[in-house]
Amino acid sequence: MNQPVSGFSKKTKAEKIDWLAKNYLQSNSDSVQILKKYWNEDAQLQQLHDDFIENTLSNYYLPFGIAPNFLINGELFALPMVTEESSVVAAASNAAKFWLERGGFKTSVISTEKNGQIHFNFYGDEKSMETFFEVVKPKLRNSIESIEKNMKARGGGLLDLSLVDKSHILEGYFYIHATFETLDAMGANFINSCLEQMAHTFEEEAQNFETFQKKETYPEVVMSILSNYVPECLVRAEVSCKVEELTTKHYEGRQFAEKFVRAIEIAKTESRRAVTHNKGIMNGVDAVVLATGNDFRAVEAGVHAYAARNSYYSSLTHAKIEEGVFTFWIELPLAVGTIGGLTSLHPLTKLAFEILQKPDAKQLMEILAVAGLAQNFAAVRSLVTTGIQKGHMKMHLMNILNQLKATKEEKEKAMDYFKENAVSHSAVVSFLEKLRK
Repeated sequence: MNQPVSGFSKKTKAEKIDWLAKNYLQSNSDSVQILKKYWNEDAQLQQLHDDFIENTLSNYYLPFGIAPNFLINGELFALPMVTEESSVVAAASNAAKFWLERGGFKTSVISTEKNGQIHFNFYGDEKSMETFFEVVKPKLRNSIESIEKNMKARGGGLLDLSLVDKSHILEGYFYIHATFETLDAMGANFINSCLEQMAHTFEEEAQNFETFQKKETYPEVVMSILSNYVPECLVRAEVSCKVEELTTKHYEGRQFAEKFVRAIEIAKTESRRAVTHNKGIMNGVDAVVLATGNDFRAVEAGVHAYAARNSYYSSLTHAKIEEGVFTFWIELPLAVGTIGGLTSLHPLTKLAFEILQKPDAKQLMEILAVAGLAQNFAAVRSLVTTGIQKGHMKMHLMNILNQLKATKEEKEKAMDYFKENAVSHSAVVSFLEKLRK
């Protein structure tokens, strides 16, 4: 039976791998070599990766690809994408090429406000708390002068503070809602530092507030933390064209547009469909978020909360036909940065920003929204025409061939054969068996 280990973080990387092999990897003699195989030969670069997290053993590679031909507000972009899902880059590229010939994508940043909260308990008279908050509010602002000095110099910083009483839902629960502008930084560390300092000042000033001393218990801070729900940090992307411009050799334009709009209406109505619908959107968004070194988990959390903002989970995209014009659009809450964190540390992230022509945070918001809209267009187009599996399984074919250890020659023959035949795991197995005989 394996035993707990103490002081693990203080061991060298070699010692950690040795411990892991002795306790968990006895059955696989190649395990240690697999870990070492993914080390970077450049020792300095490997050390950089080792320092990103604690207890690093190796590197986990994901493909870094490019989806070209994105026309955004009249300018051409190639989008760097990091993902393991076989059809994502192909779908994004196809959608980009489709709309390149129909005016491209139009985007606009609606707002860029981020927020955080100081959550606290208070069991006294709510009027006393309201009075105290108005007295302490300027002191809270002053307490973060040194923290926000550089941010303010660039035009950002704390925007506003407000008191929110939730004691009717949870006894004694109040919070201070703080709003911020963090410009090109995602701002998590900045916001959290400001909140914690203001929380300290809040409790300190409460000790000297006469009303509390005489009549009430002091407010007690429970926690101070930013929110990844940022509905005031919003971006819009859209495409539009006359319905006849949607006509291709596979379908007539108006019929396609009507089926497409109906599919979006279903995703807006039925949450079970909306979850998969929005997951497809995030295939595109997350791939670019990862490539640019941003926090895809924070983005995911905020986006899905936004999808449920009306008390039920619904589609993030919208479509309509008006006066013969098809319009498809998305609005997403996106708190991302182009400075700080991994954005200036990871060499491939630096390259991703160079590929994107070094956008600021607003431009990156627009690019991400476009990636999500393109991905959704490609998915819904497949669903209402040929079905999702035809294209997806064609892209998945190489994964199956690699699993079956196909040779280069076998792969070439398989790719040619399955141009005209349906792809499935069993079909590929059968094909290889016949080929190898």
